[in-house]
Amino acid sequence: MTLKRKKTRKIHVGTVAVGGRSSVSVQSMTKTDTRDVRATVRQIRSLAKAGCEIIRVAIPDMKAAEAVGPICGQITIPLIADIHFDWRLALEVLRQGVDGLRINPGNIGARWKVSEVVSAAGDRGVPIRIGVNAGSLGRKLLQKYGHPTPEALVESAAEHIDILESLNFRGIKVSLKASNVQTTVEAYRLFSKRFRYPLHIGISEAGPSFTGIIKSSVGLGILLESGIGDTMRVSLSADPHEEVRVAYEILKSLGIRTRGATLISCPTCGRCQIDIRGLASKVEERLKNIEKPITVAVMGCVVNGPGEAREADVGIAGGKGMGLLFKKGKIVKRLREKELLDALMREVEG
Repeated sequence: MTLKRKKTRKIHVGTVAVGGRSSVSVQSMTKTDTRDVRATVRQIRSLAKAGCEIIRVAIPDMKAAEAVGPICGQITIPLIADIHFDWRLALEVLRQGVDGLRINPGNIGARWKVSEVVSAAGDRGVPIRIGVNAGSLGRKLLQKYGHPTPEALVESAAEHIDILESLNFRGIKVSLKASNVQTTVEAYRLFSKRFRYPLHIGISEAGPSFTGIIKSSVGLGILLESGIGDTMRVSLSADPHEEVRVAYEILKSLGIRTRGATLISCPTCGRCQIDIRGLASKVEERLKNIEKPITVAVMGCVVNGPGEAREADVGIAGGKGMGLLFKKGKIVKRLREKELLDALMREVEG
């Protein structure tokens, strides 16, 4: 079943279309010091190879802003500059050739400063993401709502949108993030009812891998299944490659994107007579570098194993110290347990 997505306005971040029912793009953010051009380029290139389609970098000062040009000249995916408070940093990264800005017009000072940034972005066709975060709402909204409610997040976004629209700027995308899943989901739902601007979805400060993956999968899964979301980042206190990998797993689980391998493995029980946990772990690690869409099954017993293995592109179904290797629904051969991993991967990679 194909999910019906809400049609939003289409913008472009560099060469990547966002909105208008374009593919849901996968983003990440570098964990390097942006001023270290070599390290930042190395990480971006690695993330691009892993499937990252848009990358964001932090711009804390002018030296970081001036590094944007050298970085952009050495990478192949669009780069977004994340800027707060200082309008001069936004002007500099625009001169350096950045593909997108993440900046809240309400926190960079006087209207003339905002106008200069918006004018420069408009002249270069560079979109602006209004990034509303529960942890940095304005004092007036906190006084009005008491704490960061979904309504407060949407009102903050609306205020920033009004500023940009008053300057005749429409190259806008919006995010409304909180660390609380329910708050985030409801904020996006409320916003989606009122506006057609494309949405960058994510759960803010989701946490380390284990908790962060769970919260992000639940929150983003709900939104995507509802047709909400044009581009996404899974925010983890972990290696950014993990963010990209998890994002694609979420999209694959909903049938939205098909990049890379999908692994099916049984949870094991008392019927299992081979080391499925160890085997599945090794298969998962080796599948990380597989870009083609392929379904791989690693099953441990005769109850569900043969059926799941037959439905996968390739798979194994374990027996007592052995297993059957399947390909496209047919048994290829019977193998000893120690032969299963290499035989399975040969079929995957072949």
